[in-house]
Amino acid sequence: LVRRKERSVKEYVQGVLAGDRTILAQAITLVESNAARHMDLAQQVLNELLPHVGRSIRIGITGVPGAGKSTFIEAFGTFLCEQGHRVAVLAVDPTSSLTGGSILGDKTRMEALARNPLAFIRPSPSGGALGGVHRKTRETMMLCEAAGYDIILVETVGVGQSEFVVRGMVDFFLLLALTGAGDELQGMKRGIMELVDAIVINKADGDNKEKAKAAQKEYNQFLHYLRPATPGWETKAYTCSALLGEGIADMWRVIQTFVKTTKRSGVFFDRRRQQQKDWMHAMIKEYIETRFFADPIVKEKLPMLENSVISGAKPVTAAVRELIEAYERKRGGEL
Repeated sequence: LVRRKERSVKEYVQGVLAGDRTILAQAITLVESNAARHMDLAQQVLNELLPHVGRSIRIGITGVPGAGKSTFIEAFGTFLCEQGHRVAVLAVDPTSSLTGGSILGDKTRMEALARNPLAFIRPSPSGGALGGVHRKTRETMMLCEAAGYDIILVETVGVGQSEFVVRGMVDFFLLLALTGAGDELQGMKRGIMELVDAIVINKADGDNKEKAKAAQKEYNQFLHYLRPATPGWETKAYTCSALLGEGIADMWRVIQTFVKTTKRSGVFFDRRRQQQKDWMHAMIKEYIETRFFADPIVKEKLPMLENSVISGAKPVTAAVRELIEAYERKRGGEL
């Protein structure tokens, strides 16, 4: 096998800015790598591209199982491409570290959109902690923006914590739901409902159309009592049929209104600034945690202290303090 020659920072930067899909894909692979030399190179590339990022609309999409998320994203992405937009579909899947799977299944779930020259679909990085997936998705988003994609769709695939992660990296957050709202509301965490800027009841077609309208009414009644996810914006429920393409254009108009409203009030830019700050803090925590557990003294003492805690011989707090003090003594001796 002949190894491909590693590209220089200049080659990556020029290729991404030119919208070269092959080089963009290679640059994303670079930022996903955990190898020290790749991480250093990736940061140089991102630093050069920094003046060209942040100009997209970032839309998060989550949904209950069976809500037709893939069909909706394909229909919505295709509609946006027809309007002349360039669309990148990314994903956050913290569960992939457990299954080792690739969430977009080699793009087979969105074949038509994957073939569109104005669209770019990237599977989630498998493996690694949620923080790692978070970092890689954010940096992938930056690369896509620099490559000229003006709409970024970030799909959540895992459940629970992934919704909070995606809320922290997008401008507008959309929840896909189904009919039978009464049952759905019982099983849906209030916390998730408070994160979203719109709810879309999908599959509003055929015999299901009237049920979807009833579900929309129920959701709107429930949303009336919740604090909005975005100051100055009222979260509402809508209906659509991704299969027939009905309601897709309406949803885009809602998002455009949201962007205009929040930019006018300054909330849009405040959120972006806060997200950057939160990302920095998350990266600091991740870096400190990685260094701590990689330290030889921690590796040596941790198994023994774990056994002491499991057997009940030592309280958890005392074990943690002993481990941290041993680490700090060692670090102090090295300074």
